[in-house]
Amino acid sequence: MPQWLLELLDKTFTGISAYQLVKSFFYIVFTLVLARLLFWFLDTGLKRVFVQKTGSTFLLQERRAKTLYPLLRSILFYTISFFAFLNILSLIGISTATLLASASILGLAVGFGAQSLVKDVISGFFIIFEDQFAVGEYVRADKFEGIVEEIGLRATKLRDWGGELHTIPNGTITSVTNFNRGKMRSMVDINLPYDEDIEKAMELIARVGRDMAEELKNKIVEGPKVQGIINLGEAFVVVRIVAYTVPMEQWEIEREMRRRIVRVLAQEGIRIPNLKKVYIEHRD
Repeated sequence: MPQWLLELLDKTFTGISAYQLVKSFFYIVFTLVLARLLFWFLDTGLKRVFVQKTGSTFLLQERRAKTLYPLLRSILFYTISFFAFLNILSLIGISTATLLASASILGLAVGFGAQSLVKDVISGFFIIFEDQFAVGEYVRADKFEGIVEEIGLRATKLRDWGGELHTIPNGTITSVTNFNRGKMRSMVDINLPYDEDIEKAMELIARVGRDMAEELKNKIVEGPKVQGIINLGEAFVVVRIVAYTVPMEQWEIEREMRRRIVRVLAQEGIRIPNLKKVYIEHRD
């Protein structure tokens, strides 16, 4: 063992009896065990409130619970660990009052240089407690969009369709678009040449909407409904069909409407114009 370490141990434990040393050791172990038990007990209470079901329902909305539980659990862990650490320091003879006073002065000095961190934390509190979005929801936060994987006090993490994980400081989030609150719109525009039977085509499109409403009632809230001709182009008219869906199903419903409409129109011999060909013919 190095000489400097032997000298340090000799100075530290000079005048301390074996009984006092063993007593302090058991006090430290008792403090750690008590802190662990306290954390387990309070964490179990958090799970009952935020995670576990009462009967067939959650005490809180499921996504809201998934957002709050990890955050509160983390705060609980660090708070209990902090007080256990202070208690252990007092057991080995270190003045916690002096330590806290020094920490307060250091914290004040750091606070002046960490204004952006304070801004992130305050923004994080508003995001969480105003329930602007929750874990598992699809949102657009400024120029980023994706599924919310984690909401912390300092930053929010979004996973986009390509798999990239975006970590966004909460203080930089100035606007949020949430795609999971309320019914979502699915909208498809169909171009039809003037020389086709427009009325027949609209009836076929409406029939597709009725069939989808019956077959996909678990995803479609309202419609699909043909709104009619919304625009008159140079070589074709534009017919629009609109449906409202449960959150996160709007894109799938749009794709399915397009697929079925193209198939039905083709079966009935109704053409959809080739836009590139139409443009070339009109230019010539």
